Amino acid sequence: MTPNHTFEDYVAEAVSVSVEGWDFSWLHGRATEQRPSWGYQRLIGRRLASVSAALDIHTGGGEVLAGVPKFPPTMVATESWPPNAALATARLHPRGVVVVATGDQPPLPFAAEAFDLVTSRHPITVWWNEIARVLRPGGSYFAQHPGPATVAELVTQILGPQPQLWARWEPHTQRAEAQAAGLQIVDMRMEKLRAEFFDIGAVVYFLRKLIWTVPDFTAEPYLARLRELHERIVADGRFVTHPTRVLIEARKPSVLGA
Repeated sequence: MTPNHTFEDYVAEAVSVSVEGWDFSWLHGRATEQRPSWGYQRLIGRRLASVSAALDIHTGGGEVLAGVPKFPPTMVATESWPPNAALATARLHPRGVVVVATGDQPPLPFAAEAFDLVTSRHPITVWWNEIARVLRPGGSYFAQHPGPATVAELVTQILGPQPQLWARWEPHTQRAEAQAAGLQIVDMRMEKLRAEFFDIGAVVYFLRKLIWTVPDFTAEPYLARLRELHERIVADGRFVTHPTRVLIEARKPSVLGA
């Protein structure tokens, strides 16, 4: 908490700052979030080094992909939000990655069986049928998804319980959707983590940036709920919530029906 900052000061500051890209450095000293034990960036780095053509969906500003040491000969990334697509282009083009601006709805603008590997970190929606279509036989989808009831304490504070919103990220739901698209689940793991917010500005920034948490979030409609949360943070020194993450690896059969 910053001395002498009012609720209005925190909210105004968080609303004014840019939320482009996936750089969370603005939250340094204002919030913490535990990371999953598996190390997603390291794992995709291993996989990208061993394939000939790969696609990263919803790449954001390209921050995660930029941390990978070696790309395959054909490396493509997609992003639907124009400011992020511009950031990703500037960051990834010098390393030979083609960044494609896409719409918010399928299809993906690629031929069938174009890629050995498709990756995605924290997609808002998962286009399972399109992923299966663009994968070559024997290819894999490897991703880290939001998990069920992610930051449920925070969502409940702002919206109330959201069982339908949370249910779509249940591992059994994701497994069924992948299988319906013709993919075989190779690995699926979930971890419940811990996040702490030390001022209400950090909460507002987080909700603006992670748009699946409270869909179409803006501060104005939720000021009363945010003020309640601000008072809790002032009294307790922090607000604790629990992100959940699901690691998924799904394979397209090498032979139809295999």
